[in-house]
Amino acid sequence: MSYILSIDQGTTGTTALLINTQNFEIIQKSNFEFEQIFPKPGWVEHNLDTIWDSVKKSVTQVLVESGIKPKDILSIGITNQRETTCAFNRTGQPLHNAIVWQDRRTGDYCHKFKKSKREKIIKEKTGLTIDPYFSASKINWLLNNTKKVQTSLENNDLLVGTIDTYLLFKLTGGKSFLTEATNASRTMLVNLKTSNWDDELLSIFEIPKNILPSIQDSFGHFGKTEGLDFLPDGIPINCILGDQQAALFGQAGYHESSMKCTYGTGAFVLLNIGQNIIYSKSGLLTTIAYRYKGQSFFALEGSCYIAGAAVQWLRDNLNIITHSSETEKIAEKISNLEDTKNIFFLPFFTGIGSPHWNSEAKAAILGLSRDSNKSHIIKACLEGIAFSINDLLTAMCEDSKIKIESLKVDGGACANNFLMNLQSTISNIKIIRPKNIETTAYGVALGAAIGLELIDFHDIEKYWKEDLVFSPNTDQTDYYTEKKNTWAHYVKKIY
Repeated sequence: MSYILSIDQGTTGTTALLINTQNFEIIQKSNFEFEQIFPKPGWVEHNLDTIWDSVKKSVTQVLVESGIKPKDILSIGITNQRETTCAFNRTGQPLHNAIVWQDRRTGDYCHKFKKSKREKIIKEKTGLTIDPYFSASKINWLLNNTKKVQTSLENNDLLVGTIDTYLLFKLTGGKSFLTEATNASRTMLVNLKTSNWDDELLSIFEIPKNILPSIQDSFGHFGKTEGLDFLPDGIPINCILGDQQAALFGQAGYHESSMKCTYGTGAFVLLNIGQNIIYSKSGLLTTIAYRYKGQSFFALEGSCYIAGAAVQWLRDNLNIITHSSETEKIAEKISNLEDTKNIFFLPFFTGIGSPHWNSEAKAAILGLSRDSNKSHIIKACLEGIAFSINDLLTAMCEDSKIKIESLKVDGGACANNFLMNLQSTISNIKIIRPKNIETTAYGVALGAAIGLELIDFHDIEKYWKEDLVFSPNTDQTDYYTEKKNTWAHYVKKIY
């Protein structure tokens, strides 16, 4: 029996997943979390050595626990947190901590492009809204503020890329310095019409092209493992996808009009729009869903920076829960809707993404009274996540002209039944949860099978299995319609 190894390098940890190539069932998974680094308010970094260590540990553990021999791994797929930016030298040594997608340090730099001719150029070429979220301003910051990076550039020794590029470089013993289209499209340096680096964009952000990796299709051959102490030489890497695109793929979203929402650290709604570029008029992004045999397929995306991270904040900063899973039962126990009618949790710890776009926004809890308690705050937090995603879905309807009647969901937070019921009621749609909510890691494993030509796109649908469908609670429709209106008022007034 042969197997595919999926490496899912996320914002808070790395997951390794093994599936067999007989019926593509999940055999084993393992996960290792790592430290989040906050050097200053609004700054978020990851230590690249720590990320690499989490990859080694998760892969080693998944092999040990499954009893599968490394020589039986037929292929590797890589999926990763997008936009997070790495600088390293030609020996693979990090030159600075990775600047994470949530990082807001380049807010002032990005602001100077607003309402200028360059803003229009950037939007038309990239499909993205100017924001510190994307890699271009992060790369510019590294080039202008980090001595090691500057010295490495002078010595023609500098390599810059997103997490996929760094992991690929390490896995192949420095032989492959590549990225692929979905990750590249999140840098704000790629022209959607060519799916390649754009000289005008590179000039605007003052970034030399020779420090960037070559852009490949999402499926194919990216190189082979070499010189590792936890995997043998010669295992091919056959797929790379950004995490949200991998999740769309894992939800069988390869065809036009497919849509999903991933509830992870943040929450992201993607709608496959096929091979025609649609520019959003409602605050969404246009991005590459995948590139296959030189042809790009596109998606509309709504990006909510904080979802599961808000629950982590309750756990790690307020210390009012021990485990994230506790929030479901705590919120369910509040039977009287009036208890939390006036409480709003606005989870904008790292600014607001789609559709409002305010990089300076901060989180807030509103409407507390003397009888408010931690249970009320926990429920309001879950409501804040659902309201944020509802804003994305509303914008998606406006741009696509599609009436959304159901939504496939995945990611760790979608295991929270209370949140899923809440989302269904607030958005007045059916929420469909698959049996496998690890769709990011699973999606890139299927992508590796396509890269190896073991299966084709149409095979993917048969591996997707429905678990539960959540329907709107009509008894609460009026209550949440009123609360949605108040939410919209607060967002508009405060931000």
